Amino acid sequence: MFDLTGRVAIITGGTRGIGRAIAEGFVAAGASVVVASRKAEACAETEAHLKAMGGAALGVPTHMGDLDALDALVSRTVDTFGGIDILVNNAANPLALPLGSFTPEAFAKSQDVNVRGPVFLVQRALEHLTASPHAAIINVVSAGAFMFSPNVSMYAAAKAAMVSYTRSMAAEFAPRGIRVNALAPGTVDTTMVRKNPPEFQRLMEQASLQKRMAHPDEMVGPALFLASDAASFVTGQVLLADGGLVPH
Repeated sequence: MFDLTGRVAIITGGTRGIGRAIAEGFVAAGASVVVASRKAEACAETEAHLKAMGGAALGVPTHMGDLDALDALVSRTVDTFGGIDILVNNAANPLALPLGSFTPEAFAKSQDVNVRGPVFLVQRALEHLTASPHAAIINVVSAGAFMFSPNVSMYAAAKAAMVSYTRSMAAEFAPRGIRVNALAPGTVDTTMVRKNPPEFQRLMEQASLQKRMAHPDEMVGPALFLASDAASFVTGQVLLADGGLVPH
């Protein structure tokens, strides 16, 4: 049920943290994996790493705020591997300012990477996903989309927008045979989280029932479930992998 042999996956933000862990997991499950991130060196290193694992891999430098770069990512994926079966929108910009202190520049930068980029990447890949018999989109959002999120509202609201897009995509793309779900991590031990002050990191750790950060590898199982035939009757859903942070 969890076998991805013969499938092609694009993973944005795929060179570190959650994205890299998912890329490793998908390669181990048999997928051909294309990782995208802004830095060419990181893409090359991750491509080599995934190939060393025995996988078929490609790294494509891509800025999610650049729509032409999204076209290039889709084109290089299809030219190299012949199609697209899985798209993981994982890249994110953690930029945040207090409410009342937003700048138009910061707001636009957050929206471009966290909302516009993922939505337009799906649009660019849509014809290839439609052609796949196993098409799955995973939008990586955040537990913050469902919580009071003071000081990080710009980021949390962008992720909440992607939850809404996930549900709408699931409804509109179901006739095409494309499943669309969201994965909402809680606090994960990533570079993004470690850039917060130590006291804020401790608060984040203690906020969940499990009172710890997740390791990025702990997001692989949920992502593999959503991407594979194990979730063949699952669409339009949000899978919270948050250690018991968000009550339902």
